[in-house]
Amino acid sequence: MGSYIWLVIGAGIAAVLYGALQSAALMGKSAGSDKMQEIAAAIQEGAQAYLRRQYTTIGIVGAVILAAVFFLIGPTAAIGFLIGAVLSGAAGFAGMLISVRANVRTAQAASESLAKGLSLAFTSGAITGLLVAGFALIGVAGYYAFLTNVRGLDPTSREVVDALVALGFGASLISIFARLGGGIFTKGADVGGDMVGKVEAGIPEDDPRNAATIADNVGDNVGDCAGMAADLFETYAVTTVATMVLAAIFFRGEAVVGNMMLLPLAICGVCILTSIVGTFGVRLGKNNNIMGALYQGLIITGVLSIGAVWWVIKTLVPAAVTVGDKTMDSNALFGCGLVGLAVTAAIVVITEYYTGTGFRPVRSIAKASVSGHGTNVIQGLAMSLEATAMPALVIIVGIIVTFKLAGLFGIAIATTTMLSLAGFIVALDAFGPVTDNAGGIAEMAGLPSEVRVSTDALDAVGNTTKAVTKGYAIGSAGLGALVLFAAYTSDLHYFSAPANSAQFPFFVGMQDVRFDLANPYVVVGLLFGGLLPFLFGGLSMTAVGRAAESVVAEVRRQFKENPGIMTYEVKPEYGRAVDILTKAAIREMIVPSLLPVASPIVLFFVIKAIAGKSDAFSALGAMLMGVIVTGLFVAISMTSGGGAWDNAKKYIEEGNYGGKGSEAHKAAVTGDTVGDPYKDTSGPAVNPMIKITNIVALLLLAVLAHGG
Repeated sequence: MGSYIWLVIGAGIAAVLYGALQSAALMGKSAGSDKMQEIAAAIQEGAQAYLRRQYTTIGIVGAVILAAVFFLIGPTAAIGFLIGAVLSGAAGFAGMLISVRANVRTAQAASESLAKGLSLAFTSGAITGLLVAGFALIGVAGYYAFLTNVRGLDPTSREVVDALVALGFGASLISIFARLGGGIFTKGADVGGDMVGKVEAGIPEDDPRNAATIADNVGDNVGDCAGMAADLFETYAVTTVATMVLAAIFFRGEAVVGNMMLLPLAICGVCILTSIVGTFGVRLGKNNNIMGALYQGLIITGVLSIGAVWWVIKTLVPAAVTVGDKTMDSNALFGCGLVGLAVTAAIVVITEYYTGTGFRPVRSIAKASVSGHGTNVIQGLAMSLEATAMPALVIIVGIIVTFKLAGLFGIAIATTTMLSLAGFIVALDAFGPVTDNAGGIAEMAGLPSEVRVSTDALDAVGNTTKAVTKGYAIGSAGLGALVLFAAYTSDLHYFSAPANSAQFPFFVGMQDVRFDLANPYVVVGLLFGGLLPFLFGGLSMTAVGRAAESVVAEVRRQFKENPGIMTYEVKPEYGRAVDILTKAAIREMIVPSLLPVASPIVLFFVIKAIAGKSDAFSALGAMLMGVIVTGLFVAISMTSGGGAWDNAKKYIEEGNYGGKGSEAHKAAVTGDTVGDPYKDTSGPAVNPMIKITNIVALLLLAVLAHGG
C-alpha cells in the first residue's frame, strides 16, 4: 500500500502543476484595451475585498470550532479539521483569482473569434477544476499517508478515522459559508440591478450606467466560481473520506483493509490524470457547437476513466472479499464504478434537457411569457417541480444496482467514481461566470456588437453548464450523504458492540437502536430533518431579498441624485454597491450556515433528555435520512427551475416571441429574477447543508465515544 499512496499524492501534485502552467499561459494572453482592463481591475478589486472579509468572518467561527474539536476529540482531529478548512478556502480563493483575470482575456479573445473565446474561457475553468481536485486529493491522501506511513498508526484506528471525518467537517464548514455568502452577494446584485436597470430605467444588462453592474460581475466570481469551487472541493473530500471510513469499519481485521481504504483515493488519482487529458479534447468544430465541444472533452475523460478505474480496482482488490453475509469481487466493484459514471452522464443529460434553450422546458416557459408575468412564473415553477423526477429515478436505479452488486460499500465506490470526475465538471462550471463576465466587460467597454454576439453565445452555454454542474453536485451530494449515513449506522454499531463496551461505555446497551417507524421518535427525527432544507432555503431566499432591496435603494438614489449618469456625463459609484452587498452577505450568511451544524446536536440532546440515549440515536439517524430526501428534491427543483427561467429569458432575447423589450421579455425578466436566488443561492447551498448535517452526526458519535 505504501508506494500506491505516494502515487496518489503525485496525481494531486500533477493537477496543481497543470493549474500553475496553464495559469502562466493564460496570463500571457492579451487583456484588451485600457478601458477593458480598467473594468476588469474594478471587478478584481471587489472580488478580492469581498473574499477577504468573508474568510475573516469564517475564520473567527472556524477558530472556535477548531478549539472545540481539539478539546473534545484531540489534536489529530483538530489538525484534520484545519487542513480541510484551509484547503477548501484555498480552492475557492484560487478559483476567484483565476476567473477575475480570465474574464477580460476571454472578452478580448472573443473579439478575435468564437473558438478563441471558448478555448480561453474553458482553459480558465480547467485550471480551477484541476486545482480543486488536486488540493482535495493532496489534503486527504497526504494527511492519511502522514498518519499511517509516517506516524505508523493503524488505518482503522479511531484516531485516523476521526481525523479524516474532522477533515471533511472542516471542508464542509468553509463550503457552506462560501456557497451561501457568495450566493447572497451575487444574487443580491443581479436581482437588484435588474429590477432598477432593466425594469425601471429600461437600460440593457451590464450597462455601465447601472451602479450595480460591477457588483453583479463581482458576484459571478465569488458565488459561481469561488463558491462552487469550495462546494465541490468539500463534496470530493467528504465522499472520499466517507468511503474510507466505511472501508475501515467493514474490513477491520481483514488483510485487505489497507487496500480497500486506499481504493477511493486511487480512483480519484487516476481520474485526475484522465481529466487532464480530457481538457485538451475541447475544440470548437466547424458547426460552432459550443456545448458539443465541451461534451467532447467530457466524453474523452469518461471513456479514459473507465479503463483507469478498471486498472485500479483489479490492482488493489483481491478476487473475492466477504463483508458480513455479502461477498464481492473486483468485477462487482468495477460494475459499481461504471454505474457511478453512468449516473454522472445521465444527470448531465437530464439537467441540460431542463435548462438548455433547445428543449421543451425552457421553450415552454418562454412561450408562457407571452401571456404575462404570472404565467411565466407558473410555468417556471411547474418545470422546477417536474425536473426532480428523472434525477431521482436515476439515483434510485443507481442505488439498487450498486447495492445488489456490492452492498453499501458498492454504493460508496459508485459515488467516489462519480466524484472522481470533479476536476472536469468544475471546469464546466467555472466556464460560466468567466463568459458572463466577458459579456459584461464587452458591454461596458463599448466593444462592437458582434463581440457581444459571441460572448452571449458563450454565456448561454455557460448558464447550462452551471446548471449541469449544480445538478451533478446535488446528485453526488445525495449519494455522498447516503454513504455518510451508512458510516453513521456502522459507527454506531461498532461503538455499541458488546466487545467494545469497556472502551466506549457511553454506548453500552445501544444494540437495540432501530429506525422503526413504529417508534414516534423516529418519525420526529424524519420530520425534523425533512423541514431543515425548506427552512434553510427560506432563510437564504429572504437574505437575497433583503440584499437586493438595499441594492435597489442605492441604484435608485444614484439615478435620482445624479441625472448625468443616464447621459454618461457622470460615472456611477460602483464601489458603494459592492460595499453594501459585502456587508449584507457577511451578515446574512451566519445564521443559515450554522443551522445544519447546531440542529443534529440540539435534536440529540433534547430527545436524550426526554426519552433516553437509544431513542436519541434513532431520532438522529432518522433526521439524517429526512435531510437527505427532502434536501435532494429542494436542491434539484431550485437549481433546474432557476436555470430554466434564466435561459427562457435568453431564448426570448435571441429574437423569439418578440425579442428584447417585448412584453414577453419583460415577463421573462420577472421569472429570471425569481429564479436567480433559486439557482445560485438557495438550491446550491442545500448541497453542503445535506452533508454537513451528516458529518456533524458522525463527529457527535466520536465526541461521545471519547467522553465515555
